Amino acid sequence: MAVTRLEEPSLLTDRVFTAIHEAIMSGELPAGSRLRVRDLALQVGTSVMPVREAIRRLEEAGLAERVPHKGAVVKGLTLTELEHIYDVRILLESEAARLGGAVVSPEACTRMWQLCGDITRAVEGGRIVDALNHDEAMLTLLYSAGGNPVLVEMIRGLWQRCRVYKIVGARRAVASSDETLWTFQPRIVGAARAHDSAAAATITRESLLSAKARIRDTLDAPG
Repeated sequence: MAVTRLEEPSLLTDRVFTAIHEAIMSGELPAGSRLRVRDLALQVGTSVMPVREAIRRLEEAGLAERVPHKGAVVKGLTLTELEHIYDVRILLESEAARLGGAVVSPEACTRMWQLCGDITRAVEGGRIVDALNHDEAMLTLLYSAGGNPVLVEMIRGLWQRCRVYKIVGARRAVASSDETLWTFQPRIVGAARAHDSAAAATITRESLLSAKARIRDTLDAPG
């Protein structure tokens, strides 16, 4: 487990939150990891008070939870939450892709295509978190083109909420040499370039359904 040590005392709670949040988003603190206040305080170099407040914020964000006899832990993965999150993602992101696909600019499409290449190189290099970051950057360009910042903000919040699930699914895909996880992005860009909003929405839905099935299979697997 690695959490960045803080050097300056200003805005400690915000910075402690950011440090722990980044460790969760990168998979360095996987689901079920105990968030021991004193241990974290030693790692980041602060008193326990900002760590306690940061953990409270993580709980409010749905990234941590209280477990009897353990205290705060990184929120575990459940099939029920998986279904709920991905069902909402499918609704919102299909609509965002439809809106953006109709009007996205050629310049944005060029950048999206470049990010597809970044995804491929990250996967080939075993950098799963980087691949997920590039994927989210690509989709942000498409979704933002639709002109509804509230919709994009909600989607980005869901991405954070389900990042641990996305990491599990991506790692399974790499381990099983399943390249389907990364084949949807070029198709989405192709639909966007053609301003085929219906296709952009359909491919986005297919991508999320595929990801949900892969993660479900992983959580269902014994051991």
